[in-house]
Amino acid sequence: MSDRPLPDDLDIDTLAIRAAQLRTDEMAHSDPIFLTSSFVYESAAQAAARFSGEEPGNVYSRFTNPTVRAFEQRLAALEGGEQCVAFASGMAAITATFMALLSPGDHIVSSRGVFGTTHVVYDKYLRKFGIETTLVDLADLDAWRAAIRPETRFLYLETPSNPLAEVGDIAALAELAHAHGAELIVDNCFCTPALQRPLELGADIIIHSATKYLDGQGRCLGGAVIGPAARMGEVYSFLRSTGASMSPFNAWVFLSGLETLSLRMQAHSANALALAEWLQQQPGIARVHYAGLTSHAHHELAARQQRGFGGVLSFEVEDSAGQRDRQAAWRFIDATRLVSITANLGDVKTTITHPASTTHARVNDDEKRRSGISENLIRLAVGLEALNDLKADMVRGLQAMGQTPRA
Repeated sequence: MSDRPLPDDLDIDTLAIRAAQLRTDEMAHSDPIFLTSSFVYESAAQAAARFSGEEPGNVYSRFTNPTVRAFEQRLAALEGGEQCVAFASGMAAITATFMALLSPGDHIVSSRGVFGTTHVVYDKYLRKFGIETTLVDLADLDAWRAAIRPETRFLYLETPSNPLAEVGDIAALAELAHAHGAELIVDNCFCTPALQRPLELGADIIIHSATKYLDGQGRCLGGAVIGPAARMGEVYSFLRSTGASMSPFNAWVFLSGLETLSLRMQAHSANALALAEWLQQQPGIARVHYAGLTSHAHHELAARQQRGFGGVLSFEVEDSAGQRDRQAAWRFIDATRLVSITANLGDVKTTITHPASTTHARVNDDEKRRSGISENLIRLAVGLEALNDLKADMVRGLQAMGQTPRA
């Protein structure tokens, strides 16, 4: 890292560029990348000291690599956390947190509106080890309170949620968790620290899929967990032993992505809000889900705890015959020519998907219904293309359903 300490109290936009800068003997201005599996020692004694932890330094890139460490330190600085542990993917980060910090007999209370694969981890894998999960509606504080048991260790949520953009009250849930001796975990993937800092609102641990907005261009997979050093030590130990490690190359890409994070999130938010406002005026759009709309049930909460509304929205479609089904949604999606039909998000390129058959396909039908994942629901992760071009592509979708769009 740089030998010159940074000034205190830097703005988050500056930290995204300057925190944890790597400096080699060559003093390159751009962050270098350390593509190596292992590291060389000056003596057998030094090797022993490194392996035992008596001497700090690099050992093996499964758990110590300078480029990965720089990404971890920079993201921790942006989130205001003590320590970050990087993983190979967002799901690896989620699973490692649960496996490292929970024991058989423990209990999780989770919002329903989480990524579909997280439901699989709950139902198929954590249950196998005697860890139970109770699902509740994100905005229903009474439901959260009623679901807590003496063995509850975590309250877990994504806010905004995927794909309905529901918003959870982080401060209220943190207070509730702490009153019952539990911790609050917030998946901050959709907002990133550029728009929301859950630790400042009382959350204990933050989860990220770095694959999304932290990268920003759909290039690499990665995940991260941020929290108190005392808790992250056990998460790091799990990483060291099980090896779901972030590659140095991916970490180097994410370091560059963080440098433009704030600018991109502002632009994503502006494009998404304008498109959401336009969509809700169109025939064939039964409902738009986006917390930036004043009509959204959680708009005021989102405006209070976020610094923007993000780039992800969803909407329910209806064809000219009044059908609100999968076929209508697929006709809309297939008629687009600009946006990318893919389940990823957080990209400068706008992406479109049908959650019921992609991101939430492995969620059972009853839980889809309770979560609001209808067959006519489409998710749009709004990128940075020109707004008029995005509107033109939505027009193609509306016309494919037999609708006549308004200007």
